[in-house]
Amino acid sequence: MRIGRQWTELQGAQDWDGLLNPLDGALVRYGEFVRAAYASFNFDSGAPSYGCCRFPSSSLLRRSRLPETGYRVAQLLHAASTSAPRWLSCRSSYIGYVAVCDDEEEIERLGRRDVVIAFRGTATCSEWVDNFKSTLAHLPPTTSRRSADAGDGEAAPMVESGFWRLFTTSGKAHSSLQHQVRGVSEYGGKGMPPLSITVTGHSLSAALAVLTAYEITTTSAMQGHGDHDGAAPMVTAVSFGGPRVGNAAFRRRLEESGGKVLRVVNSDDIVTKVPGFPDVPAKRKPRFPRWLVSKMGWEYSDVGRELRLCGPCGQDTSRNVVASHDLDLYLKLVAACTD
Repeated sequence: MRIGRQWTELQGAQDWDGLLNPLDGALVRYGEFVRAAYASFNFDSGAPSYGCCRFPSSSLLRRSRLPETGYRVAQLLHAASTSAPRWLSCRSSYIGYVAVCDDEEEIERLGRRDVVIAFRGTATCSEWVDNFKSTLAHLPPTTSRRSADAGDGEAAPMVESGFWRLFTTSGKAHSSLQHQVRGVSEYGGKGMPPLSITVTGHSLSAALAVLTAYEITTTSAMQGHGDHDGAAPMVTAVSFGGPRVGNAAFRRRLEESGGKVLRVVNSDDIVTKVPGFPDVPAKRKPRFPRWLVSKMGWEYSDVGRELRLCGPCGQDTSRNVVASHDLDLYLKLVAACTD
């Protein structure tokens, strides 16, 4: 299916108005990139290569059953955490990859050059520990907003401390994930096709996808890296079964930076309803006093546009946390909604 001039709308320029019911088929494929991140991770905790990527970059997509995409894997990504004891942690925590569309026919079909950053979900013990660190942590001010943040009187952007730790901690053999994703804008530039950056993930990695979109759109390293017109690339996060990430100030900062988020949610999936309590409109009575929720660091805000899906007809997955959160179920639900 040729996308051509519609690609900005598919990436969220109009917040996916008219594209979600029924779901446009062009949005489906990003979940397959997440599945490849899972398939290429070594889950064997007894093996010396536990936590590493199972395949060479050159054959990762093909050996993960995702051939003929027009993309090549340009970089493997790693994340480290200090949340769990050393004896529970693995030496390498391969968490995803950067895939760049290099095929001329695919670039013409897409209407731009697309860079996909795909993350796998929770796999190691330390990552499970990070999942449960639900208190909010302050984000450092961005360069462009430093003076405004100091005196605008608004609440400071905050995100879940465990996710932020995993995103910003450096490992012994690699820099932090935050630092690794900063260079993706280099695939654009003058004389090149328009550039889009699509970050996608499931579960824990859905939260990392949102943080990555925030990092790319707000970091000063992005300045001067644009497409053929000199404009900054369009950055979109497509998350599957993602938990809440930050507070309302974080959501506003991401929106102001131009980052777009499409949250694919199974209505039976409890992971999408945690952590904390969502902020509610003033006209609605909150379940707990606002001052208590805020003081305890539990006040979260859902980010982006939500695509809410229901389980298969006649199947109640609400009582099975694992089944309702499974990526394969998400992909089946998404495929069933396409036009």
